[in-house]
Amino acid sequence: MRRGLDLVAPLALIAVLLALWEAGCRLADTPVYLLPPPSLVAKALLANLPLLVVSAWNTFAMALIALAVASASACIIALAAALSGAFERAVRPLAVALQVTPVVALAPLIQNWAGIDHPKVAVVALTVVVAFFPIYSGAVAGLTSADRDLERLFDLYGASPWQRLTRLRMPSAVPFLLEGHKVAVGLALVGAVVAEFAAGSGGDQGLAWRILEAGNHLQTDKMMAALVVLALMGGALHALFQQLERRALVWWRGR
Repeated sequence: MRRGLDLVAPLALIAVLLALWEAGCRLADTPVYLLPPPSLVAKALLANLPLLVVSAWNTFAMALIALAVASASACIIALAAALSGAFERAVRPLAVALQVTPVVALAPLIQNWAGIDHPKVAVVALTVVVAFFPIYSGAVAGLTSADRDLERLFDLYGASPWQRLTRLRMPSAVPFLLEGHKVAVGLALVGAVVAEFAAGSGGDQGLAWRILEAGNHLQTDKMMAALVVLALMGGALHALFQQLERRALVWWRGR
C-alpha cells in the first residue's frame, strides 16, 4: 500500500501540473515559440523519438565512459592519499580547484588540446573533471573512517599495511564509495550535456546538439522534447544506481 502511494503521488502531481500548463497556454494564447503546451511537446517527442533516442545514447555513452575514467582515477588517487597524509594534503587543493572551476571555463582549453575534429574526446575529458571529485572525496572519507578500536586491534595483532588496507579500510569505505558514485552518476550526465554545449561542434550529436539545433530554428517544442528525454534518462539512471546501491549495501552488511 505504501509503495503504491509513493508511486501514485508524484504521478498525480505531474498530471496536475501538466493540466495547469496546458490550460494556461490555451487560455493565455501563448505563442508556441515561447511556451508550447504539453500536447505539442508530446507530438514533437513522438515525431522525433528515433533521432532523440540516438542522441540520448550518444550522451549516455560519453557520460558512462567519463564516469568509468573518473572512478578509476579517483579511486587510485584516493588510495594513495589514504596511505600517505602528505600526499592527501598535496592533492586535495588541486581536487578542490577542479571541482570549483566551471566546466565552461575549461572547455576552450580542452577543446584546443583535443582538436576541433575530436569533440567527443573534449566532452569526455570535461565530464571526467565534473565527476571526479565526489568519487575521490567519498573514497578518501571511507578509507580513513575505519573504527579506531579496530585500528588498535590490528596494531595489537601486528597486521601488515596490506592486511590493514584490504581487511579493514577498504571494507569500511564501501558505503562512502557507493554514495560518491551515486552523486557522480548524476553529475556525469549533467557534465556531459554542459560539455556538449561548451565544447561540442555537432560531431558528437548528443542531446545538447539537438537542443541547440531546435533553438536556432525557434522550435521550442523540439527543445522541450529533448529535455523530456534527458530528464527520463537521468531519472532512470538514478533509480538504477539507487537499486544497485541498496543491493550492494545488503551484501556489505551481510559480509
